[in-house]
Amino acid sequence: MSNRKSAKEVKRGSGSWNCQSIMQCFSSREQMKVEDMLKLSDSQDDVQPRPDTVNIEEAESSLRESGGLNFEETLIRAVELLPELWKLADCPHDAILCFRRALLYRWNLDSETATRIQREFAVYLLYSGVEATPPSLRSQKDNSYVPKNNLEEATLLLMLLFRKVTRREIEWDPSIVEHLSFALSVSNEPQALAWVIEALPPGIIERKEIFHTLALCYHAHGDSFAALNLLKKLLHHSEEPKHSSGLVMASKLCSENPSLAEEGIAYARRALVDKEDRCDHTVGRIHSLLGVSLSDSAESALADSERVIRQLEAIQELESAVNLTNLSDSTAVYHLSLQYALQRKLNPALYYSKQLLKLDGGTNIKGWLLLARILSGQKCFVDAETVVDAALEQSGKWDQGDLLRTKAKLQVAQGYLRKAIETYMQLLAVLHVKRKSSGSGKVPFKSFENCDRQLELQTWHDLACIYISLSRWKDAEICLSKAKTISPDCASRWHTIGSLHEAKGLFNEALDAYNTALNIDPCHVPSLVSSAMILRRLNSKCNSVIKSYLMNALQLDRTNHVAWYNLGLFYKTDNGSSFFDAAECFEAAAFLEETAPVEPFR
Repeated sequence: MSNRKSAKEVKRGSGSWNCQSIMQCFSSREQMKVEDMLKLSDSQDDVQPRPDTVNIEEAESSLRESGGLNFEETLIRAVELLPELWKLADCPHDAILCFRRALLYRWNLDSETATRIQREFAVYLLYSGVEATPPSLRSQKDNSYVPKNNLEEATLLLMLLFRKVTRREIEWDPSIVEHLSFALSVSNEPQALAWVIEALPPGIIERKEIFHTLALCYHAHGDSFAALNLLKKLLHHSEEPKHSSGLVMASKLCSENPSLAEEGIAYARRALVDKEDRCDHTVGRIHSLLGVSLSDSAESALADSERVIRQLEAIQELESAVNLTNLSDSTAVYHLSLQYALQRKLNPALYYSKQLLKLDGGTNIKGWLLLARILSGQKCFVDAETVVDAALEQSGKWDQGDLLRTKAKLQVAQGYLRKAIETYMQLLAVLHVKRKSSGSGKVPFKSFENCDRQLELQTWHDLACIYISLSRWKDAEICLSKAKTISPDCASRWHTIGSLHEAKGLFNEALDAYNTALNIDPCHVPSLVSSAMILRRLNSKCNSVIKSYLMNALQLDRTNHVAWYNLGLFYKTDNGSSFFDAAECFEAAAFLEETAPVEPFR
């Protein structure tokens, strides 16, 4: 009896030692093969005395046959459940450590178990709110990729799972794509998300959903052309022509491109057909997009009657958007204020521009610029400059370019030319520092190449005009040479050269410069007007050419008061024209000059 008791104690002690060894191995950085565990158990069984009871042997054999003594299966379950236990114990770092060991060490996990662990680990990294330390892999290769944070590690895990799905190594799981979409969206990788969607096996996601998701990805990536083409496929009559989100997005993309105004109007009106099924904010947003497209269409209208109708429709749609959204849609408020300003209704434009500042809290530079330009149109230059100074205090140094240029123009309008020169010099210094920072990687290089390069070019032209007004010819020529290094074939530069020749009294040279500008850009309004003025000054008998220049300028810019004034002078001296036509032109010129801003509203 004592022999049996000692045998049971040895049996119990060896079994507990075996389990403890396995768990200590898993919780530490050491590794133990499953075969070693089984050999350890067998060797201990050989040492200890075996009970000679037949019933116990039959019980053990039945347990082995049923899997009750399957150490490999027990280990696999322990590997999978231990991270969950650490999570329940509110020990996130230990849970993450166990997840990593479960995936890195060779535990002979089957494919389904490894997939579950990998997916659960990725989900925990994404949504747990705990920032884990980057993994330190001792056996990694020299150029291998090591994730730097939770997001990168989760994305890597989900990408590996997604590759297994595309290779059909594991079954399709929609949650993998959902979590991967979230991870790539948060990490601002829309192009990678588009590749994931395009790599999906056919039949998993519906075609209309693929078109819509890919359009969102390409639009976020900055490729609006590809996004619009995908939406056109989605909204085709053979697919889903009444797809509400697709219609709204298509109208939004078209509203961002004035050349697509007519398409934007069509998409927005199609989206408004079923507006009863949508909330007021969504309907208001659609009215806002329709108003923007109508406004762009009015700018390109050939007939005056069509332009007036489009402008009235744009105002109506934007007012509907503002009313439906209770002044909560900043885009609608901005464009409504802009539309009133373009029609020279400055009082309502001023009201909505102030509402826009309250709505955005002064964070939108476009709102500050619009308010300053409206005040300049009301000839409140001091107030406009105060607004610009307030905007400069709240904006970052890289965003001050347009504000500084507007401030300089306000100073020119008040006759403070020297202050304007100092402001322009400050603007050029900001652009210079920004360019140097872009070369060092602190600022995106393409930002300077696109917008800031054009702003620098305009600044040199403005400085040249100031020096021309001060009769400082050499300084003006230096500014023009600086502009030439940025863009040698620029209509604005040649127009400024013509102004320089005209100020010197070299009218023929000035006319040649204006013609060169028109050869570069036939739609350059200042060059059209200046050419007509030079021809009149030279007593040219080409009345038809002069009238053609002025009419073309007004066709491109109906609010150009200089063109209206010179057209009135032409009608006054032309024998075939009536004084009534001249009086109308003078009246339009006077009204437009009274409400002219220092910079165009748009």
